[in-house]
Amino acid sequence: MSEQPGSGYASSAPSGTCEHPLFSRFLHPRLSAKAKAKGEDQYRRLLLEGLSGRVIELGAGDGANFEHYPESVSEVLAVEPENHMRALAEKKASEAPVPIRVVAGLADALPAEDGYFDVGIACLVLCSVPDQAVALLELYRVIRPGGELRFFEHVRDERPVLRALQGAADPVWSRMGGGCHLTRETQDAITAAGFQIERSERLRFRMGVIESIAETHILGSARRPGGPAQA
Repeated sequence: MSEQPGSGYASSAPSGTCEHPLFSRFLHPRLSAKAKAKGEDQYRRLLLEGLSGRVIELGAGDGANFEHYPESVSEVLAVEPENHMRALAEKKASEAPVPIRVVAGLADALPAEDGYFDVGIACLVLCSVPDQAVALLELYRVIRPGGELRFFEHVRDERPVLRALQGAADPVWSRMGGGCHLTRETQDAITAAGFQIERSERLRFRMGVIESIAETHILGSARRPGGPAQA
């Protein structure tokens, strides 16, 4: 849809941008196509299932989630700092079933008003933000008390051999993958930011031999305490 959401966007906030040309123009399109072929959309649909109200999506990338938003969502503010990816997202936003506004912005200074959003979405992005703790505190700030955080993220594996491999590969992986890290304990970070985990499923989504180093994911939801839950 081409309509623009309401006033949740704070235009006075820093509208930071970044460039990861190798990842955004060459690696990401190939990985995205491979993930889609392996069935990743089922997890995106589960991530967004049953949502309603006002939503902020952190690191929206090329807009892969947009087609899966249910029509009960009244507006989406999609924040994406990478210039090429944001341009792709803007095209997809015009075809989405709900009003989506795509804006530049950084995870550590979201261009959004305090407590405006009913739901925050973190989808395959908390691995890549420079400071995960700060990004989650920003999500906590912009989600209303009683509001929800939905997450689908790859995380550090629990198996000793793979954990060791992830640690060894992380420096090269992050440089090649636009800042993506293999060793983050994201669920612990969500809790440390003040959210209360309501459900979390640990699953393995394997795209191929090389990508199996990042196959362990969590899918679930958490809530910001202090107010009524979303209906």
